[in-house]
Amino acid sequence: MLTFNDLIVAFEKLGLKNKPVIVHASLRSFGHVVGGADSVVTALDYTTGSFIMPSHTYKTMVTPVSGPANNALNYQRGQQWNRLAEPFQHNMPADSLMGAVPESLRMWPEARRSTHPILSFTGIRAEKILEKQTIEEPFGPIRALVELDGWVLLLGVDHTANTSIHFAEKLAGRKQFIRWALTQNGTVTCPGFPGCSLGFEVIEPDVRATTKTIKVGDASVHAVPLRPLMVRVIEIIKKDKYALLCDRPDCERCADVRKS
Repeated sequence: MLTFNDLIVAFEKLGLKNKPVIVHASLRSFGHVVGGADSVVTALDYTTGSFIMPSHTYKTMVTPVSGPANNALNYQRGQQWNRLAEPFQHNMPADSLMGAVPESLRMWPEARRSTHPILSFTGIRAEKILEKQTIEEPFGPIRALVELDGWVLLLGVDHTANTSIHFAEKLAGRKQFIRWALTQNGTVTCPGFPGCSLGFEVIEPDVRATTKTIKVGDASVHAVPLRPLMVRVIEIIKKDKYALLCDRPDCERCADVRKS
C-alpha cells in the first residue's frame, strides 16, 4: 500500500524538482495507492518543476466521405462511427485510454489544458509550454519541453506509451497523417496526427544509459531526458526507415508509413 507521501519520497530520488516533465502513467501498475490517481498528481506536483500529460479526446474524431490516399484510414468504414462523435469542449474528459491519472490532473484546480480538439495536453505550471500547441503542430508542447531540457517520466508504462517519440519521428521526416474533429464551430482538419507506437519499446536499450530507473510499489518508474532521446530516435530512423514500426499485419498506420 502506497500513500502520496511514499510517492513523493520515491519521485524525489529522480531529481526532477526543477525540471519540466511530460508524464505517462498507469495507476494500477503501482498496486494499491491510497487516494488513487489524486495521490499520484499530488506527488508529481511536489516533485517536478512543471508537468504535462496527454489528455487526448478521440471521441471528437470524424471521417469524411473521401480524403487523402495513404492516410491509414478506411473512409467508407469510418462513416459508421461518425454518429457517435461529440464536439470538443474544454471540459471534455480525457479518453479512457489515457488512464485515470490524466483525468485526475484535468480536474485539478491549478491545471490548465490546451485546446487541440483531439490531442490536447493538460499541465500544472506549464502554461507557456501548452500554448506552443497549434492545430498545425499538435506536438508543440513536446518541442517546448525539448528546448527546455525537459524529461519524460514513465510511471509503470514502457516506451509504447511515450508520446515524445512521435515528435522525434516527425523530426526524422516520418510520414504524419490527417484526421478530422468536431468542434463547437464545425469540423476542423487536424494535420500532424501520429503513427502507431506499438514498436517503440525497442528503443529502450539505446537510451538505457541516460535513463533513471526506480521501483515504486509494484511499478517500474523511468525518467528519460528528452533531448538525447530525440537525437537517438532520429539517428535510428535515418539509418533504418522501418525502425520502431510495429509488425502487426493489420496496422494501417505502420503499413502506410512503409508505403511512403
